[in-house]
Amino acid sequence: MQEVVNILIDKKITISVMESCTGGSMANSITNIPGASEIFNFGAVTYSNEYKIKLGVDKELINKYTVYSSEVARDMAKKISDYTNSMIGIGITGKLNKPDPNNPYGEDNIVYINIYDKRNDNNYPKTIVLEHDNRIDNKNQVIEEVKDILLSIIK
Repeated sequence: MQEVVNILIDKKITISVMESCTGGSMANSITNIPGASEIFNFGAVTYSNEYKIKLGVDKELINKYTVYSSEVARDMAKKISDYTNSMIGIGITGKLNKPDPNNPYGEDNIVYINIYDKRNDNNYPKTIVLEHDNRIDNKNQVIEEVKDILLSIIK
């Protein structure tokens, strides 16, 4: 993540995150880098549907596609970018090794990532199948995927 943060700082590109299943790991990976405060505007861990909706995610998208969908990840990324006036918004939603009794629909071990780039009004979606048996390794897998997408966008 060091390279990502350095490029963001050099190019003065701000970033914010709305993440669910990664539980703050994405924001943590960014803010672990010295100087991240120059570009990191906000991080929200929205485990519940209620707080996704409070931050602007369309309730009808959740009802139609489930909270575990590329459509909701896309809306999360756009809404967090708008809410924080960040140039880049990241949305992450999915299930890590455990069924969710509050959201029984959607496949286990599938994560939906979307990166919204306000500078060109583009979305960069990715759906990944988790490869590990534990949550920490799966969170790290998601962070690596996001890092790779970010590098392809900002370089």
